[in-house]
Amino acid sequence: MAVKIRLKRIGRRGQPSYRLVVTEESRPRGGGVVEDLGSFDPKQDRLEIDKGRALAWLLQGAQPSETARSLLSRLGVMEEWHKAKAGKLAG
Repeated sequence: MAVKIRLKRIGRRGQPSYRLVVTEESRPRGGGVVEDLGSFDPKQDRLEIDKGRALAWLLQGAQPSETARSLLSRLGVMEEWHKAKAGKLAG
């Protein structure tokens, strides 16, 4: 089962907001999710993500979409992932 970290659109027309979710790669954008990691509101530029769970999924091999990668980078999760990955390879 290949999993991805990506955005799921919620909210009304003209008022978009998104959930950052872990889902199977083959599922549609609004389909079922494995885990909900947080939310993103682009109108208010508010971003709330469970960093620990996101990092855990990345270490298990989940692939983030471009936008999800950008949001995770903004919070420093991708940097932590690179450090943890380099530590695993070195040790």
